[in-house]
Amino acid sequence: MIKAEDLFFSYTGSSSYLLGGINLEIQKGEYLSVVGENGSGKSTLMRLLLGFIKPTSGRIETQAKQIGYVPQKNDFSNASFPITVYEALDSYRRLLKIKRKSVVGEALEQMGMSAFAGALVGTLSGGQGQKILIARALMGEPDLLILDEPSTGVDISSQKEIYGFLKKINRENGITIVSVEHNLAAAISNSTLIYHLEGQRGQLYPPAQYAEKILRK
Repeated sequence: MIKAEDLFFSYTGSSSYLLGGINLEIQKGEYLSVVGENGSGKSTLMRLLLGFIKPTSGRIETQAKQIGYVPQKNDFSNASFPITVYEALDSYRRLLKIKRKSVVGEALEQMGMSAFAGALVGTLSGGQGQKILIARALMGEPDLLILDEPSTGVDISSQKEIYGFLKKINRENGITIVSVEHNLAAAISNSTLIYHLEGQRGQLYPPAQYAEKILRK
């Protein structure tokens, strides 16, 4: 699904690399959580995989037909203009040039958010806003879903619902998931693999092995 080979990246273009010598292969159907300390390059790696920025050297190959992206910032909760959830998602539908209007209602129903179709986006809680962002990302029927810290600003109850849903679509629908995580408990519970970034490089762990690594610290 995604292959990164000998990946180096620096925001300055100099040899002071944030990421250096990254080799990572993500197979179709994996649920990969990217973890590490603040400043280790987690979000930068995500932006490289999405193609938002280009590597200083090395290459990235992506075989996904459609990528869905869920940003960390809840851009609905800060909205001050009078637009409803349905209108916001319908605008995105038109941007994607999806002719079938029913896709909006289906996406909301999938996330259990049908009752909020007529709600103003600025009235949503953090958890509700995150569910809407996931619904928006799924409207394009992605085979790869990339999320940036999906539990940030989300209450515990909504976190459980969101991670339960992500695990379900990964296991049952075969959607490959790459999630940048600060929530280590969620990463260990839901992922099939964990990629730990430290000192410019990364290492893959099975979740159980990564849990043992944390306990040994």
